[in-house]
Amino acid sequence: MELKTERLKLRELLLADLKKIHELHSSPETDKFNTLGIPDTIEVTHQLISEWLATQDELPRRKFVFCAENIEKEFIGLIGLNIGKPTYRNAEVWFKFHPKFWNQGFATEAVNRILQFSFTVLNLHRIEAGCAVENLASKRVLEKVGMIKEGQCRKKLPIRGQWVDNFEFAILDTDFNFIK
Repeated sequence: MELKTERLKLRELLLADLKKIHELHSSPETDKFNTLGIPDTIEVTHQLISEWLATQDELPRRKFVFCAENIEKEFIGLIGLNIGKPTYRNAEVWFKFHPKFWNQGFATEAVNRILQFSFTVLNLHRIEAGCAVENLASKRVLEKVGMIKEGQCRKKLPIRGQWVDNFEFAILDTDFNFIK
């Protein structure tokens, strides 16, 4: 499966993406607000990717993980969608981009495309996202795509051995501007 935007291609990940994903997960900048932590070895990243790859064959599909590439076909990051219980027609979107590509609108563009896919193809009703309170860049992305901050959870995220607060965001199918 592949989703496209004006500047991005979001394609399902491959095992061949291992080194690039390991580099992304090993970056201190991307780890700053990440609950996974920096992997000890590339084998740890391999195990994570193997789990993601296994979900590609599940029916019904509960998870999507996409590699984001720019028009030069450079790997710039990951974006995923974890679908909740069918009755609720909801999901959680998450993203992680290489620092080299921060502040260029790629995350906003990718999240917009995932929202469009979620509401039009998957027929979901509600998409949620969270970010550490101090993660101002992710907060801005979520606001730019029209997500509403619904609250703050105290000490929810385990980051580098400490519990940190988390902002909770959501957008409904009726809120989303499909012309984006």
